[in-house]
Amino acid sequence: MQMTNGEKYILRVRNLGVKFKVRDRELTAIRNVSMDFERDKVVAIVGESGSGKSVFTKTFTGMLDNNGHISQGEIWFDGEDLAQFKSDRNWLKIRGKKIATVFQDPLTSLNPVRTIGFQISEVIMKHQGKSRAEAKRMAIELMTRVGLTDAENRYNEYPFQYSGGMRQRIVIAIALACRPEILICDEPTTALDVTTQAQIIELIKDLAKEYGFTTIYITHDLGVVANVADIVAVMYAGQIVERGTVEEVFYDPRHPYTWGLLSSLPQLGDASQELFAIPGTPPSLFHKVVGDAFAPRSEFALGIDFEEEPPMFKITDTHYAKTWLLDSRAPKFEKPELIRDLHEKMLALTSKGGVYGSND
Repeated sequence: MQMTNGEKYILRVRNLGVKFKVRDRELTAIRNVSMDFERDKVVAIVGESGSGKSVFTKTFTGMLDNNGHISQGEIWFDGEDLAQFKSDRNWLKIRGKKIATVFQDPLTSLNPVRTIGFQISEVIMKHQGKSRAEAKRMAIELMTRVGLTDAENRYNEYPFQYSGGMRQRIVIAIALACRPEILICDEPTTALDVTTQAQIIELIKDLAKEYGFTTIYITHDLGVVANVADIVAVMYAGQIVERGTVEEVFYDPRHPYTWGLLSSLPQLGDASQELFAIPGTPPSLFHKVVGDAFAPRSEFALGIDFEEEPPMFKITDTHYAKTWLLDSRAPKFEKPELIRDLHEKMLALTSKGGVYGSND
């Protein structure tokens, strides 16, 4: 499935599997996942902690932990199958240079004993072959572009002299230093207050338009998703269980797990009632999953959900969901009342400035 630069999709994943060795046991973190990523689009991957979101995207840059490996499948990017890469030498031409990542905690990404300017310049010199003087000039330009005032004088400051929001801006500047084609944002606003969260989200949106990269958001915050995404993929227990445009997934969700996630939006809560929470816990991926992994937690589960894994049903050309409820033989269920008028509720939240979700 080799790709050319003129194709609609910048990245194509087929039948991907990822396994980890943990204390002489094997954990299957990603289970037969396929997905296409369009050029210049914003894709959000959502789901609970442990659903496989970060592991999935780490395979795009060869950053799995040492005890993990790709057990099956293909990852096609720029005419190459990244799933076949076996060494750091292979990844040097991809990681950072063509596919970059912004992590949720900037303190883990920044060297505390190196100046901010040096850390940006170092990336430019390494990946673009620029002189130190030219790299410094470009670093100052990037610092200014991501919103740092008086960047020339702040070039020699250290990470501890910056707030959390400013450190995150620096991490974004480092990620953009090589003009990547794909920017992966792994929970980039989790540790920030709501106001700074909004500023960082707007910054990434503006930079994506300016530099023309594809953005992949990893998040549990559906408020963020509603504000930034073109395409949404919902992950559960190492699989994508629903994907579609942001309008389709928010306003016409079809998988019971998506219903649960949307019902859990704190913005939809009523002061007189308890917030909705999905009952139960995800399955252990040390064991083979039989049937639909979400069935034990779902009030909409059918008998077949406990016996046979559902296929991915096509709803529209862009909308798919992995649930037996979409089989023509299945009984018809209404989605939960709380999310039946979600479009109107989200519009109301937008008008109040409350679309960025919680800060948990």
